Amino acid sequence: MAGILAWFWNERFWLPHNVTWADLKNTEEATFPQAEDLYLAFPLAFCIFMVRLIFERFVAKPCAIALNIQANGPQIAPPNAILEKVFTAITKHPDEKRLEGLSKQLDWDVRSIQRWFRQRRNQEKPSTLTRFCESMWRFSFYLYVFTYGVRFLKKTPWLWNTRHCWYNYPYQPLTTDLHYYYILELSFYWSLMFSQFTDIKRKDFGIMFLHHLVSIFLITFSYVNNMARVGTLVLCLHDSADALLEAAKMANYAKFQKMCDLLFLMFAMVFITTRLGIFPLWVLNTTLFESWEIVGPYPSWWVFNLLLLLVQGLNCFWSYLIVKIACKAVSRGKAGKWNPLHVSKDDRSDIESSSDDEDSEPPGKNPHTATTTNGTSGTNGYLLTGSCSMDD
Repeated sequence: MAGILAWFWNERFWLPHNVTWADLKNTEEATFPQAEDLYLAFPLAFCIFMVRLIFERFVAKPCAIALNIQANGPQIAPPNAILEKVFTAITKHPDEKRLEGLSKQLDWDVRSIQRWFRQRRNQEKPSTLTRFCESMWRFSFYLYVFTYGVRFLKKTPWLWNTRHCWYNYPYQPLTTDLHYYYILELSFYWSLMFSQFTDIKRKDFGIMFLHHLVSIFLITFSYVNNMARVGTLVLCLHDSADALLEAAKMANYAKFQKMCDLLFLMFAMVFITTRLGIFPLWVLNTTLFESWEIVGPYPSWWVFNLLLLLVQGLNCFWSYLIVKIACKAVSRGKAGKWNPLHVSKDDRSDIESSSDDEDSEPPGKNPHTATTTNGTSGTNGYLLTGSCSMDD
């Protein structure tokens, strides 16, 4: 074990030439980031998770009720033992051949069976009230952490001149505000890792799990080798659009359509400006070129910049998807609610419906008059059914 630890914490990988871990030990004159500081994130992540549960129950839920957001979920599928067995044991999306077989077995028309499976799938999805509470929690946290980041960074020299991220590196003391900012962000991502198993289930669970892992790795990596100054710039920049996205979701759930459209437009502008403009021209410029000039490259420097370039590639992809969904919404005369922090459809708002498949009375021999699915009327219906997604 000692040999493994010695290999993992090899100074020639983590630190610039002629710098050792002994040089970065805390003294009476200065405090530096220590790897063991990061253990604090685990109990804090649990505390954040508990605060979230309290917030959603005693703050978000009353707000949702005040906005007339109901806890009622989608229409319940009528009980049917045969269809339920197929749904739970075989498939939730029967193909045409199976539908025809079930139609003959039950003496139902195919459309009624399709309707039953659609209602049964929707039955497992969360209510609008649950989605609103989750979005309000995330909105509140993102707004707080972004506001704190801006207030902290405006007092620092590296916000105004990024070369200060590298002057006297790695002998840059760790301030209390910087330590709090880093541990808070890391704790929040750990809390997302925990809560993802109990949150609203999404089809992009694996992608989001990987996203959270990469975020945790980047925060931990930059803290351990004391790249925390430039790390704060990355964190604050990427937090800037998140609150707007969650606010747009809340407006959508409350059926404030014009506000939702405006907030989504603001979110798209901020997201694209910060991720495709400011991030590469400001942050990547300092991590790639200014740091090379002042400090010079070393192994962990290459890894850190490679990860940031990977993040930039994802930013380009997500920005493309935002523009695509926005153009589609404009062409239809409607504004689409879309979460760029996921890559697949967001189950939080995916209430399946179409103009060809209608929800109706319990299935019978003949199709019934078409009605709209819960929450999918008018423009707001498009927001619920036309959403794509991407967490922070």
